[in-house]
Amino acid sequence: MYVDLLTLYFIAIGTLLASAGMTFWEHRTNPTRSKALRILAAGFATLAMGCAAILLRRHMPVALASPISNLVILSGYLLILNGIAALSNRQYRTASTGLLLLMAVVWAVAGVRWQEVVWNYISSIPIALISAVTAWEMLRCDAMKPLKARYIVVAVAGIHALLYTGRAFLLPWLVSEYGLAIQSIASKLTVYEGALYSVILPMTLLKLVRDETHGQLLLESQTDYLTRLGNRRWFFEQGARIVEAGGAPVSVLAFDLDQFKAVNDQYGHQTGDSVLKSFAEVARSVLGPEAILARIGGEEFAALLEGESALHARSLGHAVRTRFAENVSRGTSSLGISATVSIGLAQYQNDVPPLADGLAAADRALYRAKSLGGNRLEQAQTAAERQTG
Repeated sequence: MYVDLLTLYFIAIGTLLASAGMTFWEHRTNPTRSKALRILAAGFATLAMGCAAILLRRHMPVALASPISNLVILSGYLLILNGIAALSNRQYRTASTGLLLLMAVVWAVAGVRWQEVVWNYISSIPIALISAVTAWEMLRCDAMKPLKARYIVVAVAGIHALLYTGRAFLLPWLVSEYGLAIQSIASKLTVYEGALYSVILPMTLLKLVRDETHGQLLLESQTDYLTRLGNRRWFFEQGARIVEAGGAPVSVLAFDLDQFKAVNDQYGHQTGDSVLKSFAEVARSVLGPEAILARIGGEEFAALLEGESALHARSLGHAVRTRFAENVSRGTSSLGISATVSIGLAQYQNDVPPLADGLAAADRALYRAKSLGGNRLEQAQTAAERQTG
């Protein structure tokens, strides 16, 4: 189906304005990304005005029509670049101002005598440069790296950069070799690609921001608000994947802070919260970032270790117990109180049971440690040991 260029311009203008409205609305419901979304909304709206200015060039003074259209469009691209850079708390304010001033000088000096050359070729250079940097900014945005949709933004901006690089450096040679018909074909190709750019880029950026927000909400739903460790749900979801994968030794550690109610009663809940956070910091430091460590109850914690760490779970558990007692009494936490932890350990090298069964075995060992006075680590008995006993 053939679509004339005027229709494509109207589609691009309408899409960009709709995208500007949706992006601005999104900023009202997403305070974390409010700045970036406002800049992007301004960028889409400015691009729409630039496209409208192109359509109105015939009704504007000849000396001003092309420079104004080009500078407005450049401003839109620069705003989009700054909006994407804002996702990483970066900005290109000085570079953007300098580039606009440079192009204004180019139009003032060369635009009078060689307006078509500047419009068709030279003006493509900054668009290509801005689009390439936009793709680079999205590619290195740490917050968006877990999201696959960012590659769509990189591809769209990258293709845009290649197209305008071709217009700036390859098109003049093609026109000189094959005539002005090539110029007409290139203009049509640019409009078609621009219409796709105006649809795909804004929609993908909105999806990225929404996916990021959804991911953050999901993470918060699986995170303990006080210790910032995973919660019970997260522990079983993450731990089940490791257990079901098999092929490596696994150890389950169950922790319970001794006489924690007495700590709350004697020192207050604020101090109790500090003790919980202190334990979380110690356990994370000792067990390492690869451990599946979670707060599964009030003063109850659990950890799942795999591979080499699982083989050394007993010594790691003792290190947690010792360092925690030192930390709350005279260590870095500066709490100056006495607090200890009891630990139950269940180790498996073969025939690893479901995680719930492994944790139940560690809990039984934990209860034994508590009954023996606490502040100790007890290991769960194997099936053979239980039968012998």
